[in-house]
Amino acid sequence: MFSYIHLALHGLVPVAIAWFFFRSDWKRAALIMLAANLVDLDHLVANPVYDPNRCSINFHPLHKMLPISLYGAMMFLPWPPLRYLGIGLITHMLLDATDCAF
Repeated sequence: MFSYIHLALHGLVPVAIAWFFFRSDWKRAALIMLAANLVDLDHLVANPVYDPNRCSINFHPLHKMLPISLYGAMMFLPWPPLRYLGIGLITHMLLDATDCAF
């Protein structure tokens, strides 16, 4: 049950962030932040691909601390699409980190 909630949050939270913080450009911001979920393609190199008891953070290549720090830096870039992508990626990592706690 929790995995369904977790997946729904990966869709709802970016849209909410776009709506509340980027109201004038919220549709584009939401689309880019949702595209950040493609970072989960790195799960395809894991064996098994999906393990409900595995913590993604520090396991999958794009979920390690160096890439996460780069995602954080992207949030401060002056070009809005890269900023939206950075916010989407950090949001994704925070949601995955909460999944690790449960």
